This record gives sequence, structure tokens and C-alpha cells, in this order.
Amino acid sequence: MKIKSSTLLFLLLSIAMNAQALFDSKNTPSPESWYVLDDVVMGGRSNGQLEITEEGHARFYGKVSLENNGGFSSVRYGIPKTIVRPEHTISLRLKGDGKRYQLRVKNQRDQYYSYIIPFDTDGNWQTVAFKLKDLYPRFRGRRLNLPNFNHTTIEEIALLIGNKVPESFELTISRIELVP
Repeated sequence: MKIKSSTLLFLLLSIAMNAQALFDSKNTPSPESWYVLDDVVMGGRSNGQLEITEEGHARFYGKVSLENNGGFSSVRYGIPKTIVRPEHTISLRLKGDGKRYQLRVKNQRDQYYSYIIPFDTDGNWQTVAFKLKDLYPRFRGRRLNLPNFNHTTIEEIALLIGNKVPESFELTISRIELVP
């Protein structure tokens, strides 16, 4: 089996930096930790779905619709309360479809807003990584007048697509890590 050099580098860096796996497709993931939340909660018509593939990857796919003032689909992953520092990095190994997505984090699962950062996918397996302190608060498409992420715990990670165009999407997640 041939391993791409970027994948090998990612694995070596993760091991060397004591990364904490929050989701890992190699550890028989359970779909019960994931749930889809679409714009239908506000009357929209988008339709996202999640499946765990044979390889254990979380595959989030569907269609975003702008009908009835819709326009987003998201998948949320609940984790046990995890101790963090704003300087920690959250790293995702994923394969997108060339579209823009948002990484979203909540320090408390029942909090009404999320801390977000957008990222672009390129159609290949890639690793995206962000310092938690770079995520900014947002609610219903509006940036809030609050500081960037500055908490000591996280309880939820989400991925959202909402590019203000009707479109099909597919995003496959292999691993989510917290790197000190």
C-alpha cells in the first residue's frame, strides 16, 4: 500500500504533537454522535444526509435549496466535554467537492451561537487546520459583537454549507483532531 507524502506527514505530526482524536474513521465510528440540521427548521427546503461509509468515514451530502428563504445544511458532531485552550488547533482530514464550507464549534452544546471559520475544499483529500482563537461568533448568518473563541471547553463540532446558491454537495470526513 502506497501512502501519499502529505498523509504520512499529517500522521507523523499528529503523533509528534500529542493530538487528541475527536473523530477517527479507523475506530469504528458510531452514527449516533452525528446529526443533520437543515434550514427546514426555518421553513427551508434543503436536504442533507449523513452516512458512515464502509471505511468508517462520515459522508455528509445532499442539496442546498433557496426555496422558502432556505439556504444551508449542516452536520453536527457531539463530543464529550473536552478541555481546550484558545491556542489549540482543530484539524480535519477531509475530502470535499471544491465548495466552501464552515467549521463551527460550540463551547456548550445548548449555546445559541457558534464560533466559525470558512474553508475551501479542492476535490482531493486534504487537511485543514485552524487555531480555536481564530474562530469568531456567528448566529443566523450574522457576526456577533463578541470576542473570538476564548473558552476552556468544546462540546460540539459542526460543518455547514450555505453559499447562497442552490447546489448539491458532498463532504467526507476521515478524522477530526485537537492539537495542543
